[in-house]
Amino acid sequence: MTPPPQLTWPKHPAVWIVLIWLCLGVVSGTQVVVGMRAVGMQHNWTALFFVSTVSWFVWACATPLILWLGQRFPWRFWPVHLGACLLIAVADACWNGALNYYLNPLALTGQLPSWSYLAISALWGRFHVGLTVYAAILTADYAVASVKRLGMREAEAARLTAELSRAQLDALRRQMEPHFLFNTLNGIAGLVREHKNGPAVEMIAGLSDLLRRVLEGAHRQLVPLAEELSFLERYIELQQMRFGDRLKVTVDVPLELYGALVPGLILQPLVENAILHGVGQRVEGGSIRVGAAQSKGILTLSIHNDGPALPPGGIDSGSGVGISNTRGRLASLYGPASALEVRNVASGVETIVQVPL
Repeated sequence: MTPPPQLTWPKHPAVWIVLIWLCLGVVSGTQVVVGMRAVGMQHNWTALFFVSTVSWFVWACATPLILWLGQRFPWRFWPVHLGACLLIAVADACWNGALNYYLNPLALTGQLPSWSYLAISALWGRFHVGLTVYAAILTADYAVASVKRLGMREAEAARLTAELSRAQLDALRRQMEPHFLFNTLNGIAGLVREHKNGPAVEMIAGLSDLLRRVLEGAHRQLVPLAEELSFLERYIELQQMRFGDRLKVTVDVPLELYGALVPGLILQPLVENAILHGVGQRVEGGSIRVGAAQSKGILTLSIHNDGPALPPGGIDSGSGVGISNTRGRLASLYGPASALEVRNVASGVETIVQVPL
């Protein structure tokens, strides 16, 4: 038998039970006294208020038992709950019979009814109320447990979603790093074939430094823009060893934006794409301009190259891994709050990245 979710009370559940039932008792006692006085009745008001207030004492004491039974036996075990309710109702009737017999809250004169008569009358008159109270306690128990279970499921779903998002980001990043490595190695191979051994050795040393930076920042998805620009500067130095005077790069980023957080390795694949599909397609080479600006809480990064225009199919017809991976990372990190656009402009091709500042 699988028990239903258990209700977890605060640190001192007995205190909460006493306070709740005391409040209900005071409300009940006040209602009885005020109601009877309003119609002109004359009773022992102190005794009546006290009896009406403590008349729920048995149910208050039985509440932990009801909660325990609710945790052990679901609703389908209704005979168990019906039997427990009957036993509690009998105890409640005996209690209320004793209160009315010894305290006489109604200020009756003459021969008082016997205790047994008062107890049986209380059982007959209060059993349906007790049945409702029992059901209400169980319902509250299961409702609170359901809310707690729903909260735990939502928290677990959020945790799994976050883990999935991190896994997707890591997968995209791991896919991009070999792509960057292979392209750089191809550049080194080209230098070796051209017998430019000195620049090739320098490029290998620079690649080693870049790989060290990649490994050191592998656990971070967001880095300061200054750190990303430093990595980009080292990458551009490597490419200039390969392209020489054919590659000219300028960086125009305001100092106040250096502390802005951006996805790690966000600029390198975009610049690499500009070199591969722009500057690298022209014998005379070309220039690349990297800029940044902010407006209304949005950070805009731009990479402009003066190379050939995009093919008719747009960027998707020849963008390679860099653009598609960058778009995927932005979607995982920011969702619809980010954007990436590659477009033809009058002076070449421009890539625009927008992320929350």
